[in-house]
Amino acid sequence: MSEPETVEKMLEKEVDTVLERRPGRPTDVVYGAVAERAGDYQKVFRDVWDELWPPLSVASSKEDVIQAFEKVIPGGTEFPLQADSILSVIRDKRFPKRPKAQITYLAESLAALGNVSFRRSRDICALERAKRRGAERERTKLGQIVRCEFYVECSCGYKGPSLNHACRTCGAVISKKHISFPRPKTNRAKRG
Repeated sequence: MSEPETVEKMLEKEVDTVLERRPGRPTDVVYGAVAERAGDYQKVFRDVWDELWPPLSVASSKEDVIQAFEKVIPGGTEFPLQADSILSVIRDKRFPKRPKAQITYLAESLAALGNVSFRRSRDICALERAKRRGAERERTKLGQIVRCEFYVECSCGYKGPSLNHACRTCGAVISKKHISFPRPKTNRAKRG
């Protein structure tokens, strides 16, 4: 196609046309929201799984899935709307055998509400879990005392570092009245 033809085609298109979905990952998926929804779904499924799984495990159609959810969660509208997706997930050959794993698998698969594939939805939840774990590790690294040692001079004659807040020789415990910590300096201005 020559350059003038391309320009002509571009000019023919309206400015406000709705873009069709392109191949690849959609950009409208908010990872944090998917992970939160998966956690909410897990809580719901955990509460009703003993009653929900028997009819769900033998479900062969969308109507069976809807009946199973209406029986267990009367008046609930969120899961019956996803009946096709639920049926696809529980019929997956990789669907786990243990109840706890089944709950997690189903909740994480449905969490993206069909905006991405079930596999991608589970991957998003795993990424968010890893990010949360990493943030927790960072919090423990920064600003927390991991080990505290004291230099003691004991009545038994021992002079040196303590072991578990006690004398290494005789085991005499350091009482709180012997410990004084200086107050940390703050940058706050004194109020008058």
